[in-house]
Amino acid sequence: MIFTSEQVSSGHPDKLCDQISDAIMTECLKHDKNSRVAVETLIKDNQVIVAGEVSTKHLFNLEGIVKNVLEPYGMTDVMVTNLLGVQSPDIAQGVNAGGAGDQGIMFGYATDETPEFLPLPYVLATRVLEKLANLGHPALGKDAKAQVTYDYKNKRIDTFLVSIQHDEEVDLALVKRIVTQAMMSVAQCYCQNLDFRVLVNPTGRFVLGGSYADAGVTGRKIVADTYGGFAHHGGGAFSGKDPSKVDRSAAYMARKIAKDFVREGYAKRCEVQLAYAIGVAEPVGVFVNTFGTSDYPADQLEWVVRERYDLTPQCIIKELNLLDVDYTKTTCLGHFTKPYLPLEQ
Repeated sequence: MIFTSEQVSSGHPDKLCDQISDAIMTECLKHDKNSRVAVETLIKDNQVIVAGEVSTKHLFNLEGIVKNVLEPYGMTDVMVTNLLGVQSPDIAQGVNAGGAGDQGIMFGYATDETPEFLPLPYVLATRVLEKLANLGHPALGKDAKAQVTYDYKNKRIDTFLVSIQHDEEVDLALVKRIVTQAMMSVAQCYCQNLDFRVLVNPTGRFVLGGSYADAGVTGRKIVADTYGGFAHHGGGAFSGKDPSKVDRSAAYMARKIAKDFVREGYAKRCEVQLAYAIGVAEPVGVFVNTFGTSDYPADQLEWVVRERYDLTPQCIIKELNLLDVDYTKTTCLGHFTKPYLPLEQ
């Protein structure tokens, strides 16, 4: 099997929007734990539109939050349009009583192929962007994508691709050399082959990036946020949503369950599906798939899930300490790649 996964950098326009939405949500929860937040952000050039529903006792400075997020990316002259309203009272009555903030399906996934319990090509794509960002080379810009094609049959990297923004005057050979060295370093860390096909900026130049090259919208990188395409996805984004929204909290819990099962030896690969009805606390469905890597039948593992874990939104929030998370730390380079976050313990 040959499989490809992608990751994007924090300077990608969609990720700029995710960061703004999560910064608003984090600010509200910091001052009011009962805040209800569902925020979407759109960016193009220096124009930022923030829309959605926010119910909170905290009086926050929207323009200040947006500018604090964008200033590290060299964006200082920003125009902000505020289209925020309050949460529907019809939704609030169910959520305040302990029910799910929306209906939907959420998936969690884990595999034993990396220390992170995440798919190898996804981890490699993530780590190379992390390494390039930490390098902070003046020739490189903030907007980037990485893609890794992995040959599972022969257990080797087939192709390593990075497209990264760069300074207009820089020697393109230098960009390729810097990026290739980062690729090699990451591959070595995961004991992989170094004779893979290298692609760096296949179109040649990548000077204009971020929101000046493309529009960005919250929630358009849900596969990069999770498992790189290896698992199903219910379609709901994480960023900009407080933990009462099961799109976020139940997806985090499904990941924890899958990771627990793999870590404890129940399976080598595991996918957990949880399904909720709006305003109802208990999930209406639990499904476990171990892809033939477990000695236990699916119905037995599903019984373990229901007996071992309290899957009501309020208990998930308490179990994972989701009211005290700095969600700005979850936004970029994958929500499940940071072991220091409580949702990954």
